[in-house]
Amino acid sequence: MKRTPWLLVVFEWIWKAILLNWYWFAFTILGLGIFGFFPASIALFHVLRKWMRKQTDIPVFKEFKRIYFKEWKQGNKIGFVFYGIAFFLYVDIQIVDQLMTGFLANSLFILLWILFFILLLAVGYFFAIYSHYELSNKVYLKQSFLFALTSLPTTILIILGFSLIGYMIYEKPGLIPFVSAVLPAFWMMRVTLSRFTAIEKRTQQTG
Repeated sequence: MKRTPWLLVVFEWIWKAILLNWYWFAFTILGLGIFGFFPASIALFHVLRKWMRKQTDIPVFKEFKRIYFKEWKQGNKIGFVFYGIAFFLYVDIQIVDQLMTGFLANSLFILLWILFFILLLAVGYFFAIYSHYELSNKVYLKQSFLFALTSLPTTILIILGFSLIGYMIYEKPGLIPFVSAVLPAFWMMRVTLSRFTAIEKRTQQTG
């Protein structure tokens, strides 16, 4: 059987990734941003995980749409917990910045931004965990923050990858419509999937 030229395969995957990025934008907008972000991101991670698990023949749009609407309610329930924490931290940061001065204010300001950064990491871990495991909403939230706080090597790898992607997009802003969602999600899913596999193997050996 004649093999497909490797260059054609590469361009096909680039096109599929671009389409996935566009689906994410379209379905996020469909949910008016705030209601669409979490379901669209869950669908994005779900498709990427399937690709990484060699399930490459799935109808991407159909699968994306199915997961988006299937996870709409639960995704937004958890999403609004994250939104609530983010809003609380934002208000605290504004209060400290505008109404307080001195060493204590500076220390609180730094601490609040560190907590905000941990929150962003937890959100990223949440999408990866949600696409890989079936847990309760409470456990999803708990595990997301636990991974953000305790998985230092994994977190460092994620930050390095995000920094490189961010620099690339900063230098070439024309890439935003094509890779700004799918590339960070791919890196997050790739790194965390390796971590999940290692944890599962260790659990099997000790179980």
